[in-house]
Amino acid sequence: MGQLGNIAFVTLATDDFYSTGALVLAHSLKAVNTKAKLVVLVTSGVSTRVRDQLSKVFDLVEEVSKLDSNDDENLAILQRPELGVTLTKLHCWKLTQFSKCVFLDADTLVVKNCDELFEKPELSAVPDVGWPDCFNSGVFVFQPSIETFEKLKKMAAEEGSFDGGDQGLLNAYFSDWSTADISRHLSFLYNMNMNMSYTYLPAYNKFGKDVKIVHFLGNQKPWMFHYNRDTGNVDAPIGNAPLADFLKMWWRIFAERVSSSPSGKILAEQFEKLTIAPKNANVHTPSTFTQQFIKKQDRLSEWEQGRIDYLGEDSYANIEKKLDETINGSKKG
Repeated sequence: MGQLGNIAFVTLATDDFYSTGALVLAHSLKAVNTKAKLVVLVTSGVSTRVRDQLSKVFDLVEEVSKLDSNDDENLAILQRPELGVTLTKLHCWKLTQFSKCVFLDADTLVVKNCDELFEKPELSAVPDVGWPDCFNSGVFVFQPSIETFEKLKKMAAEEGSFDGGDQGLLNAYFSDWSTADISRHLSFLYNMNMNMSYTYLPAYNKFGKDVKIVHFLGNQKPWMFHYNRDTGNVDAPIGNAPLADFLKMWWRIFAERVSSSPSGKILAEQFEKLTIAPKNANVHTPSTFTQQFIKKQDRLSEWEQGRIDYLGEDSYANIEKKLDETINGSKKG
């Protein structure tokens, strides 16, 4: 393993909601006593008050700029709007002050120490359950390099991504992942898709105790579920006990470490109005916000593929407006 001060877990937050996921992720890493630094990349969609909260948990809060048209490559990418978020994630390769990093999506949760990942070479990742010849880009080991960043940016401009997101682009760039070196194939325990814990329950019952990183893939993220602070229950789908257990774990960290922080009080109040059920409420009733998103399956699909309309429907101003409508509506009731 490299020098302890020279390795880092890295995540990305593009708005206040994903920042909440990043905060819970960071606290989960601290809970398992990681020796690595914690880094979060943020965009202009993250508010000042949330950045203040992030800075108290992460060792480095690194702002990454939006795309501009200062050069031909960026101009080409601008003609592919679906690649905006993709390029943002690629900024992690610019963290050259670190010798080795592990990228974790903000919708992951670390449940066991996994510092041994820093001993793995670039690009080490878990096979994607949908197409195992490709890797899932929610968790991967990488070595920061400006040269690699520039090559990835060039490929994005010239070829785009076969799935419209970072996963397609990264698999195209590291195209020999499936055949060159089996040691770069990480165990599913490092990126357990929560959907698989339900569809292949026998395997989970056998190996679930060894899981190290949980990935909340799918349309609904942990912060979109209804939580009852009094009972500690979450409105997980009936029959999916593993998901319910990990959602409770996620929410317990949020309640104890994020919402209890003085600097995070404002964020927590907004967030709780969105997803935490009032006392004596039916915890199996989805929040208004969640219902609105579920009705818009096409929008959810866009989010999953990284095609987020930051300037339109998905702008923070619109989300805040929906929050206000929900809050004011509940007061009238």
